Amino acid sequence: MNTNIKILIVDDCPTTRKLLGLYLKGKGYELIFAENGLDGLEKLAREKINLILSDLNMPYMDGIEFLKAVKSDPSLSHIPFLMVTTETDENERKRALDFGADGYLQKPVTAEVLSQSIKKILKNIFRGGVNA
Repeated sequence: MNTNIKILIVDDCPTTRKLLGLYLKGKGYELIFAENGLDGLEKLAREKINLILSDLNMPYMDGIEFLKAVKSDPSLSHIPFLMVTTETDENERKRALDFGADGYLQKPVTAEVLSQSIKKILKNIFRGGVNA
């Protein structure tokens, strides 16, 4: 069902990457992993990605800087971006959404909540006529 959807998971925690990967692999998504925003940008340069899941607090390039870099690049700005973080600060949530995040989930997140958020974002993208 989701075999043509490729998701980039960007998180500095190997356990979180693995857990999110298990959730999404089970739903049939193809997955690419990155350890931080810089690594994520390198993967985006090599792979055709349909959706980005990113942590907020990471070394080298945090989630907000990564989000800004993606949204300011005309060849990447169309890619839906879902922030998945432990950050509870409402100001951080607002900043992420203001910079173009399509959603914001707070960890710990269940497979069901993650799956529903992704479906909702992809449905909005496809409805909007953007080729995701």
